Amino acid sequence: MVNIDVAVIGGGSAGMAAALSAKENGVENILILEQGNELGGILQQCIHNGFGLQVYNEELTGPSFAQKLIDEVNNNNIDYRLETTVISITKDKQITYVNEKEGYVSVKAKSIILACGCYERNRGAISIPGVRVKGIYTAGEAQKLLNIENILVGKRVFILGSGDIGLIMARRMMLEGAKVLGVAEIMPYSNGLMRNIVQCLKDFDIPLYLSHTIIDVQGKEHVEKITIGKVDKNKKLIKGTEKDFWVDTLLLAVGLIPETSLTQTAGIQLDAHTKGPLVNDRFETTVPGIYACGNALHVHDLVDFVTMESKLVGRFVAEDILSYTTTPNLINVFPLEGVNYVLPQRLNKDVKEKVTFYFRVNKPYKESKVEFLDGDRVIKSVKKKYMLPANMERITLKKDEINNISFDLKVRVSEI
Repeated sequence: MVNIDVAVIGGGSAGMAAALSAKENGVENILILEQGNELGGILQQCIHNGFGLQVYNEELTGPSFAQKLIDEVNNNNIDYRLETTVISITKDKQITYVNEKEGYVSVKAKSIILACGCYERNRGAISIPGVRVKGIYTAGEAQKLLNIENILVGKRVFILGSGDIGLIMARRMMLEGAKVLGVAEIMPYSNGLMRNIVQCLKDFDIPLYLSHTIIDVQGKEHVEKITIGKVDKNKKLIKGTEKDFWVDTLLLAVGLIPETSLTQTAGIQLDAHTKGPLVNDRFETTVPGIYACGNALHVHDLVDFVTMESKLVGRFVAEDILSYTTTPNLINVFPLEGVNYVLPQRLNKDVKEKVTFYFRVNKPYKESKVEFLDGDRVIKSVKKKYMLPANMERITLKKDEINNISFDLKVRVSEI
């Protein structure tokens, strides 16, 4: 069995950034395991710009952003395997993977970083009524077919879900000559970034139907017509609000879920809200020595945030392997009213440095405040002009603010 220091599962932006950071902080024996035929992950099919403003201070396309990281990986002589499927990981950090060149291989790592990304919810996950016909794709599938395979999946398109990938694909389909008849969103607000709502819908006069969902799909062998309807606050159809659209394609942009299949064999606990692993302030899961970052941990808005977070994880892993020692003194971190989830979910009271907390609100807020509480005591309060569920919020607590906590830490949001 081969012994390595750090195994990184996933060669997208998260995996590469974590590996590079671990290398920069003194770890030499690193192996990236990537299922695709090239590094870069989902970035390779995201040919639109808007990437890199935070990390590289320039606006890049997805492939350009990926190439910068790939060049760094190669320049630092970090080893990687492509077209490699990880079959299992164990609590003692043994990894079994398979590829065409090596066959079945087992390696033993001192630390494992889960950077497997996420996957799309499909029609079966949301139980869309109607017949099962051709012409229904997830937005990511349609994006890959168009941007990688040069295949336009349809000419008359409707999109369910106003997440960023749905909005971006609305614009992309229009640019390629298709007609996007509308975007339906079951929530009373969009789940995409405001810049994408403006640039991808408003600039192309594409209607956005808020508080609407698909109530029927019709067609013989291929989708021919879809029907949407307005829903009330309980997501129940309001009769008389039905609208029909004659289409040949339906794209689903109904959410992303962290890829966590490998956590089962290792016994890693998951968070019910993020759907990703539970982690502490060093991004270590409930199994010592196994870490998580990027969209495998929680779904991010921007690849820049994925990259910055993953670089931090790489440093933590290097420190834990080379020098960091501590006796765990963990407390829980809970979301209260107004907060969908908060991460990390566990916090070491004796932290060595400041900790950034990531969270999402469960509805739009205008003038409001975010409070961190130790029992009933407010230890930090931050005012916000507005917050949206589509935007991941980040607030940092200083070392002194954390080390004085007596109870579990709680986070709440309230209007001012």
